[in-house]
Amino acid sequence: MKIKGDFRCHLFALVLIFVGFQVSVHGRLLSVSKPDPDDAAATARWLVSQNNWGVLNTISSDLGGAPFGNVVSFSDGLPDEGHGIPYFYLTTLDPTARNALSDQRSSLTISEYPIGTCGKKDPENPSCAKITLTGKLKLVDEKSKEADFAQNALFSKHPEMKGWPKGHNFQFFTLDIEDIFLIDWFGGPKPLTVDQYLHPKTYKLAFTL
Repeated sequence: MKIKGDFRCHLFALVLIFVGFQVSVHGRLLSVSKPDPDDAAATARWLVSQNNWGVLNTISSDLGGAPFGNVVSFSDGLPDEGHGIPYFYLTTLDPTARNALSDQRSSLTISEYPIGTCGKKDPENPSCAKITLTGKLKLVDEKSKEADFAQNALFSKHPEMKGWPKGHNFQFFTLDIEDIFLIDWFGGPKPLTVDQYLHPKTYKLAFTL
């Protein structure tokens, strides 16, 4: 009887480990599995919603207009409720915010690699998805409803931000997307418009009808 009981305990433990592995990658819980590579809009939205940081590129006012990339945290909405539009909490003590206030042209690059679903693939492997959102990095009106949305979106995923120094004048910014560059498989970038990206379910339904 004891042997049978021990066996059941071990079997239960293995099941828990297997389930945990399925929903957790590198210590992170993934609420949504990776979409099919053929569904470009879903893959793009998945990349943005499941990530919480990327490289934000601006036109440097200190370097004569040279591109300047900076690792920044972002959020496109509450957990499991991403809207696709990234928001940022930036200070002008950092070049990125200063650059945007001088020249709004910006891009945000995000990789699947930090999510942990690329396995042993090299980050540059086309099947390890990556996306670049290009557009205008704009300051959000602090008295607007959008500012409330940005705060909830960012602080829910980055709670540490709540305690950042008030004297550093952190402000909310958003990227007004104008172009999307997505690679999630071999064969070059996937064609994807901003409208398709923002309304993925609508376009998928229209395609299947």
